[in-house]
Amino acid sequence: MWTTWRAAMERALYGRDGFYLRERPSRHFRTSVSASPAFAEAVLRVLTDLDVRLGHPPTLDLVDIGAGEGTLAAQILALTHEPPGHALAPRLRVTGVDLAPRPPGLPAEIAWRDSCPESVTGLIICNEWLDNVPLDVAEGTPQGPRIVLVNPATGEERLGPPPEPADLAWLERWWPLSPGRRAEIGRTRDEAWASVLRRLTRGRAVAVDYAHPVDNRPPCGTLCGYRDGTVVPPIPDGSCDITAHVALDSCAAAAPAGRTATHLTTQREALRALGLTGTRPPIELAHTAPREYLRALARAGEEAELIDPAGLGGFGWLCHDIG
Repeated sequence: MWTTWRAAMERALYGRDGFYLRERPSRHFRTSVSASPAFAEAVLRVLTDLDVRLGHPPTLDLVDIGAGEGTLAAQILALTHEPPGHALAPRLRVTGVDLAPRPPGLPAEIAWRDSCPESVTGLIICNEWLDNVPLDVAEGTPQGPRIVLVNPATGEERLGPPPEPADLAWLERWWPLSPGRRAEIGRTRDEAWASVLRRLTRGRAVAVDYAHPVDNRPPCGTLCGYRDGTVVPPIPDGSCDITAHVALDSCAAAAPAGRTATHLTTQREALRALGLTGTRPPIELAHTAPREYLRALARAGEEAELIDPAGLGGFGWLCHDIG
């Protein structure tokens, strides 16, 4: 009955009849991809810049890890096919990576896999993927950290044994615990991110997620559940999404030494650098071209949501460049 949170999350999210193998994520929560096609346009700008920096390789990869319903991959593919045609279109190879089956209606040009390709030249993007990588939870006691065990059927918790040495070392460096405080042990996320970087031959890998820094970790952790657009108790029985924010700073440190250039920023700063400002159109346009004004106003609202520092704009962006 009692198990670690890592094992419970693995079964609840990805086991037989797990949440992500059974449910459409868009039914349950809003992401940057579903908020506006402006996000896909910004990612395409990253790809276009990478193509130049890499010397226009014969094949340029876009790999979307945690692709869900394939929306981002499909939007970017569609953008490259819009008249008069994009220079990347003949060379762009798009791959969605997810444990869920291939979504119905996904364009045939998009490959679908359950793991990242062995060699990638181009862009790997992991949008809200790391927060669903299962992890263990620890709580501080006067005798030191203890693993938190959970009853998957009810969400009831109790303290278990001390963490294993590797997890203790991670806690000491990245999330020191005092009695009564809780931490989500991010070592599994570090390993997952490092495995992605090993597949990147040349190009950029970007992780976009809820995040917190080592000098401002939440005292009680961030583990929570989502269902039907609402925060619910994180009961790991497969009935809801189970997620926890990501220590992106520790993921950054897990990159292979000497192979990467690293940049850690916010979605607000990243998207503003890519041209999304949320600037409202001039009011005069409402009188001279009302339909154009309304379209521009709607677009400004979408951009503003993507860069809102209290919302999606507060996401962390971790970027690694290789080669």
